[in-house]
Amino acid sequence: MNKILSLFLLSFFIISSSITLQAQQSVQPPAEFLGYELGDHYTPHHRVLSYVKHVAEQSDRVALHHYGTTYERRELVYLVVTTPQNLSNIDEIRKNNLRLTGLMDGDPTDVQKAIVWLSYNIHGNETSSSEAAMRTLFELADPANMRTGRWLDNTVVIIDPMLNPDGRDRYVNWYNQMEGTGFNPLIDAREHHEPWPGGRPNHYYFDLNRDWAWQIQKESRYRAKIYNEWMPHVHADYHEQSYTAPHYFAPAAEPFHTAITDWQREFQTTIGLNHTNYFDEEGWLYFTRERFDLFYPSYGDTWPTFQGAIGMTYEQAGHGLAGRGITIPEGDTLTLRDRLIRHHTTGLSTVEVTSQHARRVISEFSSHFHHSMNNPEGEYKTYVVKAGNHPDNIHALLAYLDDQHIRYGRAGSSRNIDGYNFQTGESSRISVENDDILISAYQPKSQLVRVLFEPKPELTDSLTYDITAWEAHYRFGLDGYALTSRMEPEIEISADEFRTFEETAEPEMLYAYIVRWNSMDDARFLADILNEGVQARFTTVSFTKDGQEYHKGSLIITRAGNTNLDDFDRIVAEKASKHARHLHRAETGFVATGSDFGSANVRIIDTPEVMMLMGEGTSSTSAGEIWHFFDRQLEYPLTIVNTDRFQQVDLSQFDVIVLPSGNYSGVLSSNSADKLKDWIRAGGRLIAIGDANGVLAGIDGFHLSSKSETEEDITADPEELLKTFGDREREAVTTANRGSIYRITLDTTHPLAFGYEENYFSLKGDASAYSYLEDGWNVGVAKPGAHMSGFVGHEAKSNLEHSLTFGVQQMGSGSVVYMVDNPLFRGFWENGKMLFVNGVFFKDL
Repeated sequence: MNKILSLFLLSFFIISSSITLQAQQSVQPPAEFLGYELGDHYTPHHRVLSYVKHVAEQSDRVALHHYGTTYERRELVYLVVTTPQNLSNIDEIRKNNLRLTGLMDGDPTDVQKAIVWLSYNIHGNETSSSEAAMRTLFELADPANMRTGRWLDNTVVIIDPMLNPDGRDRYVNWYNQMEGTGFNPLIDAREHHEPWPGGRPNHYYFDLNRDWAWQIQKESRYRAKIYNEWMPHVHADYHEQSYTAPHYFAPAAEPFHTAITDWQREFQTTIGLNHTNYFDEEGWLYFTRERFDLFYPSYGDTWPTFQGAIGMTYEQAGHGLAGRGITIPEGDTLTLRDRLIRHHTTGLSTVEVTSQHARRVISEFSSHFHHSMNNPEGEYKTYVVKAGNHPDNIHALLAYLDDQHIRYGRAGSSRNIDGYNFQTGESSRISVENDDILISAYQPKSQLVRVLFEPKPELTDSLTYDITAWEAHYRFGLDGYALTSRMEPEIEISADEFRTFEETAEPEMLYAYIVRWNSMDDARFLADILNEGVQARFTTVSFTKDGQEYHKGSLIITRAGNTNLDDFDRIVAEKASKHARHLHRAETGFVATGSDFGSANVRIIDTPEVMMLMGEGTSSTSAGEIWHFFDRQLEYPLTIVNTDRFQQVDLSQFDVIVLPSGNYSGVLSSNSADKLKDWIRAGGRLIAIGDANGVLAGIDGFHLSSKSETEEDITADPEELLKTFGDREREAVTTANRGSIYRITLDTTHPLAFGYEENYFSLKGDASAYSYLEDGWNVGVAKPGAHMSGFVGHEAKSNLEHSLTFGVQQMGSGSVVYMVDNPLFRGFWENGKMLFVNGVFFKDL
């Protein structure tokens, strides 16, 4: 019996060894699978995808998951890498982690592992990271690699090998066409100068690394959904910077948002110090604690940080200029292989150090969420959204909170209490009423709640990398308060409650339909019926009818003008149902007060043909914002014309031309400007966004002028002329605006401001200041005391007083709409979008 057992065990050992050897041999390293060493060529998306699928099929340490497709229909995947035993329990590990956060009910079992998430190539032309991802995946997945196997005993690694396949393939396909038998390291070689718009953004030219929190793009939404199903403890986001810079990794630079905890600061440093061991050994240059701060919430380091993770950005020298090899200032050649090896090194180092501290990582993560639910940090404990806000705006906010897994509800009781009023920017005695909506800080996502809602977040250093204000009340156009005391909602609600509407029976003799004009849902309804050939009108005066008041901008859809449509009523009713619009049915065109429907004050909305210039000379991100807005948000046709085609285009076929932000160098020549002005005089409507206004300000015939800065009396004290070289950056910020919120006073009698109250809260992206129009309509202006939140240098703040934000100039039979502040900025400033819509649809501005 013992002999039989011995033979059985020996046979089992031989078979097991054979199976293990076979598994080790079947997981091919990248070079063997691809047919070239990593760094010798760029790997397009489909081949990266093929390789990671191969690894998942062959390694018992890896599971692959599909999580979406890009706008260009490229597959998005992530891989879960850990030991076979952990994979067999992976759903329990994931759910236990969610139970630690309080986002899932129940008590966690002892099956808990540290979770590290590595995100690669969110900027398409920062290409070394996806190459590094393949090497890192192999080292972790290879069953023969006992070193990484030990790390995986207590750690789960999630790898997203390519967050932006559309942008990466745009770059890689272009580069592969430029290269000959090898790379040319000279900076002047054509392979180092990719054409507009470059590979950095996604299909719609959005910078996905500014979209983590806002989730305007589908790639961001898909990723956020999966992220919230895992809630990792550590997140590293891979990038490239200037080819002249050394490598950057954690710890990050100041300012840190004050919501970031001591533990998050501490472990950033621990991870960074582990990296230095490897970099010092190789003699690689690096820097930490400079440039890349942790304040703006929509980066790949900050958004995870504000959800309890250790979020970090890793920056390797290179970027789109580097190609496969480039000569750096020291005289050496920086190659793609050099770049990917450094990224690969920090990837393995991140997993290693997390594994070494796994028990504490999990414990601190759990403590963070326990603290969030029971004793949240920050001055404000409750945020109030008034029930009297427009339902569409409330719905937009609550739908966003649902996506973020942030909890809310109705107050259920009334109370008079001290609170910060977002409208006035002051603290005072306010009233919270039964139906008001409360967002309590006492919840798992407390840190994120604080960052998204906190008025005037504390800025410990003015030298920031991005905008410094984004507060949710202003973003969604909502009245409300921030309370220093705790109030918990008593009644559960859902976002869908604010999308309901009552359909009324159709009268026997229908004259017209009326739809109020308040929100993007109204705009989408209008765009939809115009696309179906329905003629609509808008009122330029308020009126009352059937006991109800209708404000300026309200849509009036009369049967007159639509008799050519046999299914007119069906179209209007179906579109109203689709967009949850309440149709007010009118049996007559007579009104109680205001102007009857046949009045000249009720104007036809001609279905406008809209054109946008795009290409060299324009900002790709601004152009992309407009393109995405028409294509995916408004769903209204837009003709895009390349800037180098402008002179050849017959402008008479267009009613509206949009100029995205840009410098327009070589585009608006004297002849081009004259052509544009002739088109405007003939009845065209030009909308200028952001920096495009500065271009128009320098062209004769456009009445916009830059506002000169206030001259200071420099003769009072000559010592003030003595400046310190080391303070030059801080001196510069006195004239800077780091992205702040301003209360803009609107002329609500002007069609550009229809649908708004007198105060509009604008995200002002820079310090550009323009004088009031002497010959035109100053529709939106920044008056003294308009600054509400975010950093503005004192000189810039002074110059922005009495400045134009939105204006309209008549030119012949047409008009020019000046939008100094970009209402479509990054697609997330929801409350500004109707200003742009008004400019598109309401003629005779």
